Amino acid sequence: MSNTTVANRYARALVDVAVDRGEVESVVADLTKFAGLLSGHEELRLVFANPTIPLERKRGVLQALLDRLSFQPTTANFLRLLLTNSRLHQLDPMVQAVHRELDTRAGIVAAEIVTARALATEQRDALERQLATATGRRVRLQFRIDPSILGGLVARIGSTVYDGSIRNQLTQLRQQMLDARS
Repeated sequence: MSNTTVANRYARALVDVAVDRGEVESVVADLTKFAGLLSGHEELRLVFANPTIPLERKRGVLQALLDRLSFQPTTANFLRLLLTNSRLHQLDPMVQAVHRELDTRAGIVAAEIVTARALATEQRDALERQLATATGRRVRLQFRIDPSILGGLVARIGSTVYDGSIRNQLTQLRQQMLDARS
């Protein structure tokens, strides 16, 4: 089973519990905080990932962290479950899966936008409106700069890619010219 599939299963279960208890915002904040802690402390992440360190020792380390962080019981129990199932070191994909699950339930679609340079606020807003109209859903935009596309933009929504980059247009023009020569 792939890490993404596992992360999605854990995320759905956690979101179900958090929604039932009305703790979605605090659980997401707790998970994000703990994931940041693991990313910022490589040694800590390695301790949780190391199969030679006894589980009881890992539980002690986790409990000491939880005592200091005062997380929601739902979050603390989730982190304990991940530790017991040897998945705590894979928290980042699970946090991403939680965000995707919440977006899906809220009718929000994520779109990655790649541009050659930063867009002005008005351009971002117009793009968000156009993509919302095209998808029929609310859109959460994530922007990335890639000067190699030369101009225009590339939008990725799920597995669909809209490539309006100058690089792509030049590639298509080149191919048409080659085809015309044949």
